[in-house]
Amino acid sequence: MLLLLLAGCAASPSGTQRLQTIAGDWVTIQRGDTLGRIAARANVPLVRLQRFNPGVDARRLAVGQRILVPSTHERAPSGGPYRYQIRPGDTYSSIARRFGTTPGRVQAANRQLNPTQLKVGQLIQVPLNGSSRVVANASNSRSGGSSQHAPSRPAPAPLPDKVRGWPWPLDDYRVVRQFGTDSRGTLQPMLLATSSGQQAKAVADGEVRFASSMRQLGKVVIVHHADNLQSVYALCDRLSVANGDGVKRGTPLCEVGYSNASERYDLLFDLRHGGKPIDPRQVLR
Repeated sequence: MLLLLLAGCAASPSGTQRLQTIAGDWVTIQRGDTLGRIAARANVPLVRLQRFNPGVDARRLAVGQRILVPSTHERAPSGGPYRYQIRPGDTYSSIARRFGTTPGRVQAANRQLNPTQLKVGQLIQVPLNGSSRVVANASNSRSGGSSQHAPSRPAPAPLPDKVRGWPWPLDDYRVVRQFGTDSRGTLQPMLLATSSGQQAKAVADGEVRFASSMRQLGKVVIVHHADNLQSVYALCDRLSVANGDGVKRGTPLCEVGYSNASERYDLLFDLRHGGKPIDPRQVLR
């Protein structure tokens, strides 16, 4: 996720101040900024913004904190390697520290380059260290998006026993794609087909942390629940909730939109535990 990114609030509630851009596509957090708002202003997918800031906690943004906004030339595909644009002061060591890999792996992926002669604006490959963890990839979720978590984030605790038997997000649905990897080993979020006018509903009590449009995903709703769980509802047409709304299980969140690609009404649904995608079938009844 997909899908699936999580917007967090800054230390102060006001969101009216102008985004301050710093050399090298860095921005400084202002009062009221969230990662979702920064992604929207910069016209980049929220999940890509999160991947390029693996050490940033979206729920604890602080005024004055710096966030790296990826350029349109940069990518963060499932399993890596990332496509990264050299910025002033970058070295293979600093880049490796940022993305939780090693300088040796970065150098091996860019054998044609001299690491002592890197140029600002140059694109390099950044392989990730160890096994990747995935979230919905906004850049291609409509066609079966791939994604991945920042490798520095620890795995969440096991699901509590009480997190079972949640209802499905639609009353009328057909599973057209299960959660799991495709033939290329890319993790795919669950895709549900439904009929015109169907409303996606909250699968549990919680708080809406994101309710807005996202490139390639239409309108998206992200709800935070107890026990560090999040649910994501994407490819929506009309929203029924707003950021900060408290919702109960069964609360309508959005109307499912029509996909020209599939010629169906599709809902992309994702569940996450501690930000890590999990199979919804572990939780839904």
